[in-house]
Amino acid sequence: MEIAYTIQDLPKIAGMILANTTSKTLLFYGDMGVGKTTLIKELAKKLGVQDTLSSPTFSIVNEYLLDSDKLFHFDFYRINSEEEVLDIGIEDYFESTHWKLIEWPEKVAKFLPAENSKIQLTKNQNGSRTLNLELVK
Repeated sequence: MEIAYTIQDLPKIAGMILANTTSKTLLFYGDMGVGKTTLIKELAKKLGVQDTLSSPTFSIVNEYLLDSDKLFHFDFYRINSEEEVLDIGIEDYFESTHWKLIEWPEKVAKFLPAENSKIQLTKNQNGSRTLNLELVK
């Protein structure tokens, strides 16, 4: 599924993603500055996160409470080795049944849950974005 959108469309786009995903593991692919974190903020809001969501670039993972669940937001941009992800307990996070929103998943491909939804973002010349959603079961 491929959709072009602008920042004003984010609430609708986030709702569409949540309505169409069959997995609580969402993988976000795209260049730096394409809007991965911005989209994740909107998804978190739709899921019921009350806190202000920030990028976990330096902490690697941020945890947010939902009414009856949790959301883990990962940013693996600064990961340089398998040891680093093992040190944060990646296997425990990824084996959990909670929401997992993952930026730069290609850096931890070996550890990713088999069931996931892949979201590829690209920036268009007119400033809009294109989202390509692939569901993996």
